[in-house]
Amino acid sequence: MMTPAAQEALTALLGTRLVTSDADRAQHGRNETHFPETPPDAVAYPQTTAEVAQIISICARHGCPVTAVGAATGLEGQHLPVQGGISLDMGQMNRVLAVNAEDLNVVVQPGLTRIALNTALRDTGLFFPVDPGADASLGGMAATRASGTTAVRYGTMRDNVLALEAVMADGSIIRTGTRARKSATGYDLTHLLVGSEGTLGIITELTLRLQGIPESTVAATCRFASVEDAVNCVILTIQSGLPMARIELLDHMMVRGFNLYSNAGLPEQPHLFLEFHGTPASTAEQAQSFCDIADEFGATGWAQASTTEERTALWSMRHKAHYASAALGQGKRIWATDVCVPISQLAQAVVQAQEDAVRLGLTSTIVGHVGDGNFHAGISVDPDDPDELGRVHQFTHALADTALRLGGTVSGEHGIGLGKQDYMQAEHGPALRYMRMIKAAFDPLNILNPGKLLPPDDTTVTHDEKGET
Repeated sequence: MMTPAAQEALTALLGTRLVTSDADRAQHGRNETHFPETPPDAVAYPQTTAEVAQIISICARHGCPVTAVGAATGLEGQHLPVQGGISLDMGQMNRVLAVNAEDLNVVVQPGLTRIALNTALRDTGLFFPVDPGADASLGGMAATRASGTTAVRYGTMRDNVLALEAVMADGSIIRTGTRARKSATGYDLTHLLVGSEGTLGIITELTLRLQGIPESTVAATCRFASVEDAVNCVILTIQSGLPMARIELLDHMMVRGFNLYSNAGLPEQPHLFLEFHGTPASTAEQAQSFCDIADEFGATGWAQASTTEERTALWSMRHKAHYASAALGQGKRIWATDVCVPISQLAQAVVQAQEDAVRLGLTSTIVGHVGDGNFHAGISVDPDDPDELGRVHQFTHALADTALRLGGTVSGEHGIGLGKQDYMQAEHGPALRYMRMIKAAFDPLNILNPGKLLPPDDTTVTHDEKGET
């Protein structure tokens, strides 16, 4: 919690940019999914790296927890201040600092969102490709190692962050990486901080890779008789080396949700949403090659979206999957979860998830960036219904166990936060001890986003054959 002495020192530094109103505190304690509200003691709005360093120094002296927050679009509660203290709202650090067009990179502050960055880049012929769907902040995307619909071609945040500036737990400022495309010097602190969910340091500046805007962009949809056919089509597409820019799976329940929420008018069958990037000749060739593969799996309803307006409408609908799932669940909260498996195991994992939802009597959608083996389930739940909540727990445990059994990971995109700490030991085994040692070395007072990512030392979770804890 924040002590009176800490509040006094922070107020002296920030003035009216340290806010303790109930409205601001409540806003920073909310999340998009099923986690209970946990308001901070105060919200700090820094504007410079120097201010962030001073804030962290004050909090370190007074043992005050600090939880950084960007656009608050994360789905595993990473931004929730579960131990009180301050929410460090990075929204006012939102500038593009430098565009190095010749080197295909850009330097930004962490509060800038991905849409705002691409708007600023519009006249350069370049764009930032990582697209998690929500208009997330770039600092938050780096902290959670976000990816999204374009990861199959352009990679995740891990692949697109060249360098960082960060404030550490004692208030010191460090820089990691350079604008050079590679380095063989020292420990890779850049990629240690990427994905650390604000538990090792606070990112205050990022140097990001850019890509040239493709000359031609073509999107398309098609549908299949079964999820197995759709997923096996994806597997063969990837194994064939076809350079897909996006390849998204929607099961029939997700399509039903889009029909309810977006009036999509789609047949309620498994669909693939696709996008091809390149020259006009190469996108036409890619589309035809995909059609040839899809025909082998009985694809029907091929529809192409070639205009900007048609593509925007298609991906806007896809990006609203969370709200479409809520519409299907008749307004219940959505428990959003994800896993990632080797591409060869994808069909088995998706079908198992569908069968588990039916077995447990749950309303669940499946949608995913299946080109890299990652898919999401959106389960409708009434948090005040203990029986339904228990069945959702069984589903999520079973899904995680399936992913690990098939050689995958319990999260390919959402991260750990609060929601998946129970599986860290099962996935990482003895390596978890070394993660704890890193945390203790970087943040010995445990003030940076405490209670996240790493489970308590005495946590041991076992699952019986029903997936119950």
